[in-house]
Formats: sequence, structure tokens, C-alpha cells
Amino acid sequence: MTPASATGPRQIGVVITTYNSPRWLEKVLWGYEHQEDSEFTAIVADDGSGAETAALIEHFRARGRLRLVHEWQADEGFRKCRILNQAIANTDCDYLIFTDGDCIPEPGLIRTHRQLAAPGRFLSGGYIKLTLPVSESLGEEDIASGACFDRDWLVARGQPRSHKLWKLLQAPWKKRWLNRLTPAAASWNGMNSSTWTADLRAVNGFNEDMQYGGLDRELGERLWHYGHHSRQIRYSTVCLHLDHPRGYAKPEIWARNRAIREAVKREKRWWNPNGILKQATPDG
Repeated sequence: MTPASATGPRQIGVVITTYNSPRWLEKVLWGYEHQEDSEFTAIVADDGSGAETAALIEHFRARGRLRLVHEWQADEGFRKCRILNQAIANTDCDYLIFTDGDCIPEPGLIRTHRQLAAPGRFLSGGYIKLTLPVSESLGEEDIASGACFDRDWLVARGQPRSHKLWKLLQAPWKKRWLNRLTPAAASWNGMNSSTWTADLRAVNGFNEDMQYGGLDRELGERLWHYGHHSRQIRYSTVCLHLDHPRGYAKPEIWARNRAIREAVKREKRWWNPNGILKQATPDG
């Protein structure tokens, strides 16, 4: 497994998945333009978006506030795992944070993942699902200023009060206490998780047999079998998850993905034959 240097990750990459959602991706990239820790590369893993998304990425590249990489593949249906593997294979970043193109990062997200990175471990961060009206209302200044990460501000915009908004508490000791108290497992989630690139390559990345529904959890389960531990940081740093329809969620696909995950858990697999490399074992 990858050893941590005395200074932590050498170069962080943020892998942001997207598919024909430029309006939401714009809000997300605003969030990354205003990170407290600006030493990272934004890698847009694009599962076949059209010209509007490409133009948006060029617009942000021209602004000069982000180091941007656009990993793209042709639109041949839901192939999220394939484009994620392409991003993992091609990057020179030694540590990767994974999120989606509908998840606005709080200003301290990069800093927190950098500070908590450790060898043989992945981090499981938090997210808050916004309503559609609140999602649509967020503008650049709301995100740039960090105002949208204030609980009262969100409620005033129409977000329902909920215990889930506790993730926006500011006191560090309360965050640490809630991380220990939560019954939620420190599992890999695609909205806010991170680990070392070398370890992702060691387990052969994401399973391209999987479509929407559990593909992120399956990766985390194989990392556990590989010897990784995971740390719960769902209250330490969060994303705001923008609402949208999910036409790709189908019962038969969920059932197939569950069967794959059950086999992975039963057999304690860590290697994935249909991943970055197309081979049955690590040795070929």
C-alpha cells in the first residue's frame, strides 16, 4: 500500500463525474474555484456529454482559477465506471477525492481530505440533499461566499429543517463527536470519498460490470478486503447534493449489482477482473 509522506499527499486530484448536466456542473466548479486549499487538480470524468459541457469546461479553464483535466468518452449508455477508471489510469495525482457533478463542495473540503489522509485508509465524507427549488436558487455569490453552507441560510431559502443539517455545525469538537456517534458505516460513497491512487490501481479500480446502484460501495468493500481501513468524516466536511431526476435507476440493474456485491463480500474479493485492466488476476 502507498506510504504517506511526512507532508501527506503530493498532489491531490478531485474526480468529478458528469453527464449532460452543465447547469449543475457550473455550480460545482464555482465551489472548487473557492476552496481554501487551492493545490489540487479538478478532473472532470465525463460519460459522454455534448458540446455544452465541453464549452463550459473551456470557460472555466479560461478563467484560470482551476487546473482542469477533461476525461471524456463517447455516449454509449451508462458507463460511469469506465470513465472513472480512465481518470484513475491517466492521472499523475497520488491522492484522489471522488465526487459528482451535482455536489457543491464546502470551502474546506480539499483541506480536510488532505489533513486526514493516511496510509492504508480511505475517507468517507458527508453530503446533504437539497430540494429542487433550493438547488435551482443557488448562485455564484452564494457558493463563492460560502453562505449556502449556513443552516439558517438554507432554511430561509426553503430547505426543510432536519437533523441532517447538523453536518453544517461549525465547532470542530462537535464534528468529531458526531463522527464517532453516528451509526452510519464509513463506506465508500461517490459523492465525497478519497484515498491513494496507487491503492485504487492495486484493486483494479471500479467494476465495469456494474451500472447505477451500489458501484461505489462495491469499490469500498474491495478496498476493505485489500486491507484498507476507513474513517468516518461525514460531519468533518460535506457537499450539497443538488436535486434532479434519476432515469437510470432500474430495479433489474439494482438486483444485478446486489448480486455482484454479495459475491464480493462472500468471497472477500479485492481484485476486479473488469476494471482498469481486463485480466482475471493481478498477475494476468
